[in-house]
Amino acid sequence: MNQIKEYNKTIFENIKHINEYGNEYWLARELMQALEYSKWNNFVGVIDKAKNACKLSNNNIDDHFADVGKTIKMPKGATKTIDDYELSRYACYLIAQNGDSRKESIALAQTYFAIQTRKQEISELEYSKLSEDEKRFYQRKLTKKGNYSLNQAAKNAGVKNFDRFHNFGYRGLYNGETADDIAKRKGLRYREDILDNMGSEELAANLFRITQTESKLKRENIKTESDANKAHYTIGKNIREVIEKNGGTMPENLPTPKKSLKELEKEKRKQEKIEMK
Repeated sequence: MNQIKEYNKTIFENIKHINEYGNEYWLARELMQALEYSKWNNFVGVIDKAKNACKLSNNNIDDHFADVGKTIKMPKGATKTIDDYELSRYACYLIAQNGDSRKESIALAQTYFAIQTRKQEISELEYSKLSEDEKRFYQRKLTKKGNYSLNQAAKNAGVKNFDRFHNFGYRGLYNGETADDIAKRKGLRYREDILDNMGSEELAANLFRITQTESKLKRENIKTESDANKAHYTIGKNIREVIEKNGGTMPENLPTPKKSLKELEKEKRKQEKIEMK
């Protein structure tokens, strides 16, 4: 089981992408390599079987296998069309189910995508039923995990001043505001955690910033602190532009909850003690 976890972490999660709407996807060409197929023509046969399984399950193939082929330039002015697909998690699961079962990578992929697809379904269903404060606790838990992973990626990229690094991300997302600026605007006490004083929508925007920055640092193999800071700022600014483009509320204009998550935790513990008496 430990081997499966390590393989998933280093292979499938590292090649996962997130689009501008927050939806995850995998590129077929990258998945092909992770599943140890050396020839595209052989892998296309597996994709075709997966498409057929998708159709037989009454799912829209285009929703799960988006054609993103592109034309590249060749020597002497020639061009060549390269086929590729953006795959949903469900599409990856179907591909794994239709792959060469003799491959260890296929067996691991079958386990991974089956479990993760089910987890995602449960998570989405449960999340829709949560109260606003429950959603805040859920998103805060994810941002804590995300920041831990981001800090590891930033360290590998050469970052030493982590406060400055994180402020570059906040400045991009919050139109120039640093963490201290955000705390002052929210009227927080000294060293009070700004993330504990955000609503679920604001936390979700920051989670997107965190995960996308980590992905960019790894994908582009960034190795200097200066470039890491620039990457964090760029991601924050890009997310801000997406929010604006879609008519959303800028993060600095979202309301600050009346109670921090620490206050809510304290009240919950107090209530639990009363109920135990």
